[in-house]
Amino acid sequence: MAGCMRQSITAQDVPLSGELKVAAGTIVTPSARDLARERGVAIVEVSAGELGAPAPPARTVAIGSDHGGYAMKEALKPLLAELGFTVRDVGVKNAAPADYPDIALAVAELVAQGEAGRGVIVDGAGIGSAMAANKVPGIRAALCYDRASARNSREHNNANILTLGGRLLTHSQAEEVLRTWLETPFGGGRHAARVDKIAGIEKRFAQWTPRS
Repeated sequence: MAGCMRQSITAQDVPLSGELKVAAGTIVTPSARDLARERGVAIVEVSAGELGAPAPPARTVAIGSDHGGYAMKEALKPLLAELGFTVRDVGVKNAAPADYPDIALAVAELVAQGEAGRGVIVDGAGIGSAMAANKVPGIRAALCYDRASARNSREHNNANILTLGGRLLTHSQAEEVLRTWLETPFGGGRHAARVDKIAGIEKRFAQWTPRS
């Protein structure tokens, strides 16, 4: 997994798995090295030319899964590449047990920070990942299960993360949902006013402390 070319790499830039390519001379903070060691991520120093130009966020999709969605995640990545998107895979890298909130957070952070225009998260049912991702400010994650729900989530709700149930859909069904979701634009107009109200609710409760 390639990182963006930067003057310094912090713990926030370390993926959950794979490798992190950095330009020669890039400063890697001690905390980033410690986290990479903990996650088994290899930090590979390459020339600036080898890194290439980073893909624009609008054409970048962050994707991740827990163990229940691992096989489907791997099956969907070629479709994303076929459609011209750069894939940021945050893990997992095998079907060993993993906690979906960790994966959902990793994908949601990339989208919320503007490093990826869209995100896709796959767990066993897709429900928990949607709940977790929607706790991140700026995220509108939608669990979709057919073309109609995928189209509605984009046209009406401007969803920026799609969650899928790896144990509830076949791979062909998931591909159909993903393709529809990626190809459907936000409708704007009256829908924009309603999405703004969602943002207003988020802002209202950002400083709210629930009663113990």
